[in-house]
Amino acid sequence: MSYVSRTMAEIATFILNASRRLNPSQVNSMIETLLKVYESNGKKRILVMGAGRSGLVGRAFAMRLLHLGYNAYVLGDTIVPSIGEGDVVIAISGSGRTKLIVTAAEAAKQVRATVVAITSYPDSPLGKLADVVVEIPGRTKMAEEEDYFARQILGIHEPPAPLGTLFEDTAMAFLDGITVELMHRLNKTEEDLRRVHANIEL
Repeated sequence: MSYVSRTMAEIATFILNASRRLNPSQVNSMIETLLKVYESNGKKRILVMGAGRSGLVGRAFAMRLLHLGYNAYVLGDTIVPSIGEGDVVIAISGSGRTKLIVTAAEAAKQVRATVVAITSYPDSPLGKLADVVVEIPGRTKMAEEEDYFARQILGIHEPPAPLGTLFEDTAMAFLDGITVELMHRLNKTEEDLRRVHANIEL
């Protein structure tokens, strides 16, 4: 078996095992938080944020939230509006220690937004800040340098599948699961999502 096939099998097995380890109470708290935003009829917003690959996972989820009818934004985009009480910030960080994300979560708390943390470490700074924490298995140990951007500047890279990759891949699968759950709770069909999907593409 090639490294490609072996790695894909390893990742798939890890995600399957992680799905069985999810805390149903944590997952339900996240779902209920998102349903309350939907019930505001567009008055409340969702801001999704993450650094590096976690940020890409966040962008994919924000797109699905938009398709479901949410006012969803991604931290760092030029069109991000101000947020406040009743809005929801979804912060994605495997370590829960990425300085940019922790600082942004602190700012969200100051304006009384609800912070949902998706992390492998619920006792991390991000986890302790959050109103809702969903623990996603991923990293088996902390990197020596905890901050994502510092690792990039220093050229510190973790082995792809055994450590860093597993959190992002598992978080992606989890958030796709959240999307489907919301579809059922909100009585949305695939056609409903397709109607909101971008129609001006090359």
